[in-house]
Amino acid sequence: MSLADTQLLMLVLLLLGLFAGLASGFPVAFVLGGTALLAAGAGTALGLFDPSFLEAFPNRVFGVMTNETLVAVPLFVFMGVMLERSRIAEELLEAVAALFGRRRGGLVVAVLLVGALLAASTGIVGATVVAMGLISLPTMLRHSYCPRLASGAICASGTLGQVIPPSIVLVLLGDQLGNAYQQTQLKQGLFAPETVSVGDLFAGALVPGLGLVGLYLLYALWVAWRQPERAPALREAIPRTRGQLLKAILPALSLIVLVLGSILAGLATATEAAAVGAVGATAFAALYRRLDRKRLAEVALETAKVAAMVFAILIGAALFALVFRGYGGDELVHGALTSLPGGLFAAVLVVMLLMFVLGFVLDFIEITFVVVPIVAPVLLAMGVDPVWLGVMMAINLQTSFLTPPFGFALFYLRGVAPQTLATAKIYRGVLPFILLQLLMLGLVAAFPGLATALPEWLYG
Repeated sequence: MSLADTQLLMLVLLLLGLFAGLASGFPVAFVLGGTALLAAGAGTALGLFDPSFLEAFPNRVFGVMTNETLVAVPLFVFMGVMLERSRIAEELLEAVAALFGRRRGGLVVAVLLVGALLAASTGIVGATVVAMGLISLPTMLRHSYCPRLASGAICASGTLGQVIPPSIVLVLLGDQLGNAYQQTQLKQGLFAPETVSVGDLFAGALVPGLGLVGLYLLYALWVAWRQPERAPALREAIPRTRGQLLKAILPALSLIVLVLGSILAGLATATEAAAVGAVGATAFAALYRRLDRKRLAEVALETAKVAAMVFAILIGAALFALVFRGYGGDELVHGALTSLPGGLFAAVLVVMLLMFVLGFVLDFIEITFVVVPIVAPVLLAMGVDPVWLGVMMAINLQTSFLTPPFGFALFYLRGVAPQTLATAKIYRGVLPFILLQLLMLGLVAAFPGLATALPEWLYG
């Protein structure tokens, strides 16, 4: 067996070891780092791996520590958790339900609108699905809403946090795609490379994200019109004064304007806007007398857990990427994608299918840190627009997380839904929304301007 064949075998064993470790339920960060170290050690002993590749690891870790963009992650998480723990999100749903509930389909419209607002003010998928499931699902079932429509709307609106900025997914994708784009240009001899910021990706995802909301609402209204028994009007009114409605809606709208508006207007970076959002969410919680030392400690602890998980995975993925590159994995991927008979279209299609399938078993953090650095440089070198690619990846992951039987959003809702709601109904309920997401994915693929026009208009 030649040296190249032996290295290919080690590369296959590296990937098999990774998937075996992930299937065991062991923490992902340690699986990534541990598998990489075992493969590097075995390869070094057999003379198949050059240990000098690992010398770059300390610089990678230092780069993570000094990356200002990634500071936005814990800040956005803090903002989202604060809104959820202070019951501001719950009041928002009740207020919007009071506005629309007396009309046919009003509750499902309220759920979709609030899901979009929470997505734009928190960006945390799991928290949104759980909160919407706990607050709105019992109400919808109590008012004779179709269980399939109710569960599908909750799961779909909860996953909007993947696409509608400020999304943590977009922050991480923006960081990885920005690095890959600069590396690609340097390899092409462009020593003054253009940059892609998180703000570019936020602007690019805004139109497709709002388009998804529009498609969801059209479907909900169509169901209420054609099958009114599935989405009836409330039998009793939910009393709300104008002051109560304003008090419930003002925090989320203010945060959207402060965070997203400052980014799109070019007044603040994603990290600076995230800091404003975190402070704003805390101020609203204190203003409404929902903030005490215990609640603040809970929010801080939850933020620390999520942030530690994200950065641990990032460091493990950096080590895995170095070993993968040491065995020639990046060259193998480059050769495989560029040699496909369909050219660029086939390469993008294969990457999208791969990420869609991996979304069944991996969280978006692992996919972003492991898969994107490997495939993105190849696609960008083939001429793909980085903003368009990031938006496509975000919508693709959102669809994957909604697809039975492994979609993460389905597990989140199943964990808080009543036992009387069959899992099969949850699965059937999300199918129309999956078709709508595939429609939006196809529209963005066919008309890239949906993702690229707004960033070009805002930033040139």
